Amino acid sequence: MNFDFSEDVVTMREEVRRLLRDRFPRGAVRQAIDAGQSSDPAFWRLLGEMGWLGVAIPEEHGGAGMGYEPLCMIAEEMGAALAPAPFSSSIFLAAEALLLFGNEEQKATWLPRMASGEVIGTLALAEGAGDPRPAAVKAAIRNDRISGDKWPVVDGDLARIAIVAAQGADGEPGLALVELDAAGVSRTLLPAIDAVRRSARLILTDAPADPLPGAQGWGAIERLLDRAAILFAFEQVGGAQGALDMAVSHALDRFAFGRPIGSFQAIKHKLADIYVATELARSNAYYGAWAIDNDAPETPVAAAAARVAASNAYSLAGRENIQVHGGMGLTWESDCHLFYRRARELALIVGSPRHWQGRLVDQLASRDRE
Repeated sequence: MNFDFSEDVVTMREEVRRLLRDRFPRGAVRQAIDAGQSSDPAFWRLLGEMGWLGVAIPEEHGGAGMGYEPLCMIAEEMGAALAPAPFSSSIFLAAEALLLFGNEEQKATWLPRMASGEVIGTLALAEGAGDPRPAAVKAAIRNDRISGDKWPVVDGDLARIAIVAAQGADGEPGLALVELDAAGVSRTLLPAIDAVRRSARLILTDAPADPLPGAQGWGAIERLLDRAAILFAFEQVGGAQGALDMAVSHALDRFAFGRPIGSFQAIKHKLADIYVATELARSNAYYGAWAIDNDAPETPVAAAAARVAASNAYSLAGRENIQVHGGMGLTWESDCHLFYRRARELALIVGSPRHWQGRLVDQLASRDRE
């Protein structure tokens, strides 16, 4: 079976890549950080105007209705460019939760505004350290009021709404929509390794909440995380490719003993290892894209495989890119650390690599028993 992108998506990729290259040339992200900006509002508005934010949102809800193939492609290119925008938080997590589990009124109210870029969303799942699991959800919702302490919430400083995981009256976890400017909500910016992907702490005290009717039980939350894991895998693959391209460029341009350092066997092996890991991750991610685009029963396995391979590839690429650059790779003026920071941040957003390794083993074992 061919899991590659269609010709239309491949053609669209060139447009996406050209805009990102023009908008964020090498060093532009670091300059934004120096200026204290974690996001570019003008770029976010442009994403909405071009229809990229709503590419997978159905037309009846204000999107383009093109499916998940172009969304995965955009995620890959955004990852390669290290674009300073809350794209994944708003689209992979919040919008996806509404699409899967929201009622018609919730979809009609929020999805068109998210597709246009008017509203930024995020997912508030974690409550401190630890991987996602039912016992980790301590926040509670009673009579459409929610209380709890959620952190870290990625892009929680920018979001207008959050999809919050909380225990219902029956003791089962579910999801509810909370407007973050409502009474009973306070948020504090947290230190983050990635200055472009900042997190916040949300303290909810009897805050108004609108439960998502389809998101009852841990199985629903796992379904959301599976789909988000595939989309994040594409962002990770893009980042790994970006780090590899940077390392290759330096290896060809940097000379030692009268030769490009890329001609030395030790450097060749580093670059080859990154390439192999990235291509393995890309193949798993493409399988995942097919799975969610077709709502296939293989989605949980595809999600775990994509997540594990992409996390490994980006982690390797981030480290080895610094090594290929030598001493200058450790400096702020070099962009190596931006890829390394993003690799570390993305590896934990929807659960650690160990969590997804365990989920992959569990899913394969379950399939073998059937």
